[in-house]
Amino acid sequence: MLTKEELPTCPVATTVQLIGSKWKLLILRNLLARPWRFNELKKNLEGISQKVLTDSLRSLEEDGIVTRTVYPEVPPRVEYSLSELGDSMRPIINAMEQWGLGYQAKVQHRD
Repeated sequence: MLTKEELPTCPVATTVQLIGSKWKLLILRNLLARPWRFNELKKNLEGISQKVLTDSLRSLEEDGIVTRTVYPEVPPRVEYSLSELGDSMRPIINAMEQWGLGYQAKVQHRD
């Protein structure tokens, strides 16, 4: 998690700092539906590299937005899900989805 000293003074800047990358937003979009395994996310997020997915998940976990659960199986199974804090972003992602749908409709009817 960010320290008090690392927090931007602007609340919008704080949100952007935590989830402002394309990949983090798409990871959150997926995790809103259900827990995902690493390889499932990699396959679903077309174009993401293994390094970017790993770094994004680690960052989201460090910031308390994503929970990583390791199941004691052989081979080990790891699932990523939203924490309670991460789930509180649901209205933000839903609002982005609604705005995107409206924009798509406007562009499609423009031609």
